[in-house]
Amino acid sequence: MFASVAAHYLWWIVALVLIAIEVIMPGYFMLWIGIGAAATGLLVLLMPGLSLMAQAVMFVVLAFVSCAVYWYAVRPALQKRDESDGRLNRRGEQLIGRRYVLIEAIVNGRGKARVGDGQWLVSGPDMPVGSTVEVVAVEGATLQVKPA
Repeated sequence: MFASVAAHYLWWIVALVLIAIEVIMPGYFMLWIGIGAAATGLLVLLMPGLSLMAQAVMFVVLAFVSCAVYWYAVRPALQKRDESDGRLNRRGEQLIGRRYVLIEAIVNGRGKARVGDGQWLVSGPDMPVGSTVEVVAVEGATLQVKPA
């Protein structure tokens, strides 16, 4: 009786050790084997009369199942990238296609537009203050615009 009660604790300790190894050397692999060990501990708790051989087989099967869940379900979800990721730190490129109002007339190809709570330098054909412009490109910190 004592051996079967203590067996599930052994599996949980193994699970914690494997997960601790994952923390030290990250890569997701040991985490999922640790989850298999924790699930084995739960099954041993629910079915205390299992032999050591049955426990070992359950651990192997559950470790493979948990690794397969990671490989086929979790990993692809982690690798999906949002289309906007390519422009994440390039704010100017995120403004392409948007429309803004000029707060300073474009004279000799240069002016300013209100963008959110700030203002950006714009370059384009001469236009008066209050004109609506559309951003077509970004050159450094200057927005290339056309009349909207």
